[in-house]
Amino acid sequence: MSSVYKVIEIVGSSYTSWGDAAKNALESASKTLRDLRVAEVSRMDCRFEDGGRLVYRTRLKVSFKIQSFEKFAESLGAKPYAQDEE
Repeated sequence: MSSVYKVIEIVGSSYTSWGDAAKNALESASKTLRDLRVAEVSRMDCRFEDGGRLVYRTRLKVSFKIQSFEKFAESLGAKPYAQDEE
């Protein structure tokens, strides 16, 4: 049986560290994505907010298993090709 995975990029932020930024991103993503598989850090940066407060940001590539293309398309709001508009 073969599997199909979707890879997306997400960005998390934290006032504490890049690690916490990654953790925040994954915790948030896990609330809406099922079957998360791999997370790979692709970029880390930081910026200063007005007032000088430092914000750590971590960009992650995250993969999750797609159950079926039909279910994936439905989750994006797509309708089956042959379905008529009501």
